[in-house]
Amino acid sequence: MNALAEAGVSTTGNEVEFATFYIGDLLLAADIHQVREINRHFELTPVPHAPPCVRGVINLRGDVVTVVDLRTILGLGQTEIARQTRNVIVHSRDEQIGMLVDRVADTIRVPSDAVEPPPANVQSADASFFKGVYRLEQELIVLLDVDAALVDASQS
Repeated sequence: MNALAEAGVSTTGNEVEFATFYIGDLLLAADIHQVREINRHFELTPVPHAPPCVRGVINLRGDVVTVVDLRTILGLGQTEIARQTRNVIVHSRDEQIGMLVDRVADTIRVPSDAVEPPPANVQSADASFFKGVYRLEQELIVLLDVDAALVDASQS
């Protein structure tokens, strides 16, 4: 069984498709089946007494969507809204949630058997947020477990 099957990622044939984005210099990927859209909708309404990673809520075509700061969830400080900042809307546990990211990259298709498990030496709570890694020529893509990261956000 390969790393993706063990992590519960659905593969189509021999490939899997991911949406990629950056948090600082870290290139992350999310299963394309969970990504609904990517936008620049930042008119956030604050939520009193929410965990620090919850930046607020937005009205997305009549739906109230919670927006979390992925940088904060990963313990990398708070995202500064800039020209390249985006809101990645994902579907997780029967709801839509926005994740602030520093910038988006591409969608990629990778051979499912080329995804490796996360390194064993990653020993932190954040390690549970990662499903695996995929090596590019110049970079390493870390596959984000969206559900695990968002569950942790709701418990912060």
